[in-house]
Amino acid sequence: MTSAERLHAFGDDALGHDDATGVAARIASGEITAAEAVEAAIHRIAQVNPTLNAQAFDDYARARARASRLNRPRGAFGGVPSGLKNNVHIQGMPLTFGSKAMPTSPKTRNGAFVEQFLSTGTIPICTTQTPEFGWTATTERLGGDVTRNPWNPQYSPGGSSGGTAALVAAGALPFAHGNDGGGSIRIPAAACGLVGLKPSRGRTGGDPISARMPVDLVSHGVLTRSVRDTARFFHALEAVYPAPKLARIGLAEHPPTRPLRIGLLIDSPSAPNPTDAETRRVVEATARTLTQAGHTVVDYTPSLSHSFRRDFEDYWSLLAFTIATQGRRLFGPEFRTSGLDPFTLGLSRRFLRRSPRIPLVVARLAASRLAFDREIRRQMDLLLSPVLCHTTPLIGHLSADQPFEQHFERLIAYVGFTPLHNATGAPAISLPVGLSSDGLPIGVMLSSRVGHERTLLEIGFELEEAMPFPRIDA
Repeated sequence: MTSAERLHAFGDDALGHDDATGVAARIASGEITAAEAVEAAIHRIAQVNPTLNAQAFDDYARARARASRLNRPRGAFGGVPSGLKNNVHIQGMPLTFGSKAMPTSPKTRNGAFVEQFLSTGTIPICTTQTPEFGWTATTERLGGDVTRNPWNPQYSPGGSSGGTAALVAAGALPFAHGNDGGGSIRIPAAACGLVGLKPSRGRTGGDPISARMPVDLVSHGVLTRSVRDTARFFHALEAVYPAPKLARIGLAEHPPTRPLRIGLLIDSPSAPNPTDAETRRVVEATARTLTQAGHTVVDYTPSLSHSFRRDFEDYWSLLAFTIATQGRRLFGPEFRTSGLDPFTLGLSRRFLRRSPRIPLVVARLAASRLAFDREIRRQMDLLLSPVLCHTTPLIGHLSADQPFEQHFERLIAYVGFTPLHNATGAPAISLPVGLSSDGLPIGVMLSSRVGHERTLLEIGFELEEAMPFPRIDA
């Protein structure tokens, strides 16, 4: 797709071509007002959303009111417009998790992470689309209700934070919230040419449903167009949520000051197929760049249990079974099981076939954190891999309307790298260092030990300089 055919809303309004840090600086200096920034974002969403279908619910009236009252912006992103994914509690907003099974009544309080997000000074203006309960790696819902990729609207934006990714990549929002229980920040970041850091388990406020489960897979963060935006966001969160069990990140601003030992993993031991040629090319180019920068890059395969993929799939099925059978208890009497899509129901049925294994599955997944941490500590600083096994698929490849078994097989062939970090709680970052022959973004992933987000951000700064990230508005 040529640059003229890409769909974006960048222009000469109050938001300009700046990242969130740039917009915040212009608001703080008085060059623009928060009200002007919010109005520009609302106008930009109106430009792109009829095609992208990336916004779930708007919160424009409250956003305008907040911006008009903001005389002295405070926080790292004071007055900067943003969005929150449609799977967190926001006072006064519907919460549907992308599902027709859910009621649309507004919530009465903010969730823990939403309070942290607001503490950065940002003004959320909408919620963003997600597939049903975030189960899959696209953002497509029943009946052709799909969210599209601004780099080429015929393609998927990834998932499950695909609505966020589409709006940020298109320039409609400077940054926005995502969360990640199997790759849901990193996958859409890779598909839409963004930076996406899944932080360590416990770095941010918890997900209320996942936190009740025996293994908490979900971490919250943001999708951004620059490494500095991601670094500033997590530094700002530490002021209100210091995560005492983890090393502080601080404000990362520069590349690493010492050479690192980096393991290179190109084919996932958890995937049924090898990584495709285009993705392999980008990962190998990244490895060469890191070597030229003075780092040591060596081939490496983590010593995963041979059962890791099946264990993660079985646990994933347990989560779907919990939603399908306990939805009324979790979400209230208006929850309708009949509204669930075939993938959720198929995962739930799969659990019934696999349920005798669950105690052992939980034990192995719970033990994976320490095993992975010890292995990385002994052998390397970082692990470099693809984010995904192949390039971004066309809309429909992971359609919510297709038979469960077909959807499941296609998903497993696509998502072979990201679940490891959800099971182990380790941090991982997706960086948009390349393009496919069709002009679609390709991301690479770097991961490290629990608590070592700073190293990932520092290597992100280095790669952002050495391999400038493609811009949709170029």
